[in-house]
Amino acid sequence: MTNPLRGEVEVVLDGTPYVARLTLGALAELEHDLGADSLMAIAARFEAGRFSSRDVLAVLVAGLRGGGWRGAAADLLTVEIGGGPVAAGRAAAELLARAFRIAA
Repeated sequence: MTNPLRGEVEVVLDGTPYVARLTLGALAELEHDLGADSLMAIAARFEAGRFSSRDVLAVLVAGLRGGGWRGAAADLLTVEIGGGPVAAGRAAAELLARAFRIAA
């Protein structure tokens, strides 16, 4: 079960649910993998709808690794992501939104 207040999002891989979360380390990995100069640049791409499937994959990998998953991007190429590409895009956008959420 995920905790949205901790920034967690559920991602289902081959029928198995995993917790994804963009920790600081995961965000640093994401910046590097996407060649972005800032986290805000990544968030802006998603907000403007200018993200690629590579961006979605990178966010999911970073989030899954932040949640404790030990896989790599290549592993996601051969699994069924629950809900397909649309759900993957939503999960990536939700991960970014929750990572930048300011707790009240």
